[in-house]
Amino acid sequence: MFFLSYVLTYSYLCKKIIHYIMTEQEFQDYIQKYHKELEEIKESAHALHEHVNQKYDQVHPYGFHLDMVVDSVFKYGHLVCAEERDVLPLFFGAYYHDSIEDARQTYNDVNKIAHRWMGDRQSYMATEIVYALTNDKGRNRAERAGEKYYRGIRKTAYAPFVKLADRLANITYSCEHAKGDNGHMRKIYQMELPHFLDSITTISKDPRFTLPHVMVDAILDAVIDSEPSVGKSDK
Repeated sequence: MFFLSYVLTYSYLCKKIIHYIMTEQEFQDYIQKYHKELEEIKESAHALHEHVNQKYDQVHPYGFHLDMVVDSVFKYGHLVCAEERDVLPLFFGAYYHDSIEDARQTYNDVNKIAHRWMGDRQSYMATEIVYALTNDKGRNRAERAGEKYYRGIRKTAYAPFVKLADRLANITYSCEHAKGDNGHMRKIYQMELPHFLDSITTISKDPRFTLPHVMVDAILDAVIDSEPSVGKSDK
């Protein structure tokens, strides 16, 4: 009951916080305008993770996960994107969010890659998103994603949104494939959810730091729908 009350209150607050400054049609027009660049960024990110032979859930190419994350950018990016020049950094940050942590890239490596499609200001923004989402060194999950880690996310434009997109992708997949390790991760994600949302939330009027309530609702729906029915299991 506490968990449900918490997340419903959080969802309500998100609706109050978000300021819409770009229409969905404007955002889609920019996607069309930069279609070539976005396709090249996607192919580059996929190839990077393939080069280190990284898999998602041990069976999928890692690009499978990257595309799930970026799907939220396509759907909800207009709710946070402040201006046209932020479109490419936002998508790049989503496609490359695991490149330092999992694909043996450094900050400077990522910044250099970003410069293939963007100037200095945009490349810096894109690389900062990736850096903010890179876990800290730690002995366990809690140490790798502690307060310092989340503080970096809260201070970085678009990082809260991309982190939420990453968690939405992981939760959706683990709930739809709730067997073995995925079932274990579903329980971890559910247990972590209140703290996770608290940790990436900033009470800001700047849309670049906000969390679209529709994405939070999607996470709640995935978690709630995956819960076994007590009534049915008792019969």
